Amino acid sequence: MTKPSPKDASSTTSLGRNDQESNLLPSNLKPQSPSGTQTYLRLMQYIKPYWWAIALTIIGFGINSATEIGIAKLIQFITDAINDGTQSDLNLFPFLIILLFFIRGVGSFLGNYFSALISRNLVYKLRVEVFDKLLRLPNSFFLANPAGTISSKLIFDVEQVTAASTDSLKTLIRDGMTVVALMGYLLYTNWRLTLILFLVLPPILWLIQKASKRYLKLSKGIQKSMGDVSHITNEVIGGYQVVKNYGGQPYEQARFEKASVDNLKQGMKIVVTNSINTPAVQLLMALAFSVVIWLALRPEVIANTTAGEFIAYLTAAGLLSKPVRTLTDINEKLQRGIAAGASIFALLDEVEEEDLGTHIERVKGEIVFDNVSMSYPDGTKALEDFSLTIESGQTVAFVGKSGAGKTTLVNLLTRTLDPSSGNIYIDGLPIEKIALSSLRSQIGMVNQQVVLFNDTVRHNIAYGDLAVKSEEQLISAAKAAYAHDFIMQMPKGYDSEIGSEGLQLSGGQRQRLSIARALLKDAPILILDEATSALDNESEYYIQQALENVMKDRTTLVVAHRLTTIESADKIVVMDKGRVVEAGTHEELMSLSGRYAHMYDRDFSESQLDNH
Repeated sequence: MTKPSPKDASSTTSLGRNDQESNLLPSNLKPQSPSGTQTYLRLMQYIKPYWWAIALTIIGFGINSATEIGIAKLIQFITDAINDGTQSDLNLFPFLIILLFFIRGVGSFLGNYFSALISRNLVYKLRVEVFDKLLRLPNSFFLANPAGTISSKLIFDVEQVTAASTDSLKTLIRDGMTVVALMGYLLYTNWRLTLILFLVLPPILWLIQKASKRYLKLSKGIQKSMGDVSHITNEVIGGYQVVKNYGGQPYEQARFEKASVDNLKQGMKIVVTNSINTPAVQLLMALAFSVVIWLALRPEVIANTTAGEFIAYLTAAGLLSKPVRTLTDINEKLQRGIAAGASIFALLDEVEEEDLGTHIERVKGEIVFDNVSMSYPDGTKALEDFSLTIESGQTVAFVGKSGAGKTTLVNLLTRTLDPSSGNIYIDGLPIEKIALSSLRSQIGMVNQQVVLFNDTVRHNIAYGDLAVKSEEQLISAAKAAYAHDFIMQMPKGYDSEIGSEGLQLSGGQRQRLSIARALLKDAPILILDEATSALDNESEYYIQQALENVMKDRTTLVVAHRLTTIESADKIVVMDKGRVVEAGTHEELMSLSGRYAHMYDRDFSESQLDNH
């Protein structure tokens, strides 16, 4: 092995510290959260490629807005025709009404269809981008964020984003163009009267500004409460057996009730704000309309106006009410969507796993831990100045009480975690110089907690990159894990579905599928983290025989509580509080009559009792 120089080690350690120190900046030096405007502009970038659909939406709603003026003009013509007594013109009006509403329908279809097309594509793109991001985030992100909160972003927040982008844009185009068209018509008909309507604009804008701040605050509260609801639901579904066995239903009902009530309260606060804001705006508009109508009824004002023109003016003024009300409601949607967008972009801006490695060749399996220390964000020390050399092809077992740092050690090896200080080398290379994909492809792992997917047996064993393995290799791995026999007894053999998390299988069967997956990987480094913990004595015996064959010519790290299963290991490392307290072969450690010997005698006695 090529031993790294102290200079290399110090530079690597220094780099690790710099990365950590960047996360410890005072809050006043950290990047500020983006403003609502920045979030909205970023959202707009997602719909920019659909400019053609936006153009068709504008055309559609433009046609729809033009028909609003058409309705007022049609009423004017009908009124004047009645007053003039021109019967021939009256015969045309039914056809004009049908034509007007046909054109209106075409415009509405174009606007609604293409705005929906933009909306659904936005949801699709964001949801895929968020999911892809989750696959690239480090383990620390998942430790810091409950699964329910994360899934709420993917399901709830992404859907809410459409309120700020496409929904508000659709309302702005449709009703904004309608207001512009009607106001243009009113100004053209009688600009002096129409100017009165603009007097209420400043107080309306003030109301909208006040409501915006409250909408944004309440929308963030709704997102948090939805995350809590989702989190509790996921926990109950995942742990339903524990909930039932320990009578946890009342407790979980109370938790869910509290989260749901909080969500209800936040939602009702938005309803109250909207219910006050909208009528207030409508009242201001009504005041302006009343003044306009009062003045319009003065004889000197309507002296040169026909009955049809007067009624058309009042109709157009009346038609303004609905689009103005809808434009007022847009504020709530906009702030709700901006809050959701800020939540999603915060996730998308999370720092991904750092992968600066370039080495992709197959390793032999020589591993060196050089003064490795590991502390969690809360300050808990998992490893402290841990040093160990594992030769290629050796089997090294790690033992010690819970919390000794055994699992942390293997997580560092797969770079699920990064050390706080010190260095790890494989075949003389710093582990960070090996490409992550290459590193993980060369480590087979059987975890203490078996992870299976709601899929077939075949896809659970030949998972991910292993899908290219042949049928013969798949069956061989299953046989080596003593899983083939029970698989063939299933209804569809290797194509049988195993249910969510493999719950249709027994604990021992799930563990054997996990072992078969690791065997199929055929990696030069094998990690067995309590690999036989869920097996009965008979199954454990057969699995041990299979694992002994697989461990030949591989570097194997075994984390075990049952010391009787690791007697043949090349080296046994006894850990306590993240340090090595004893190391050697089984015979060497027993001759010391130290901690390992005491643990072994106790474990052997318990095994004898279990067998009887």
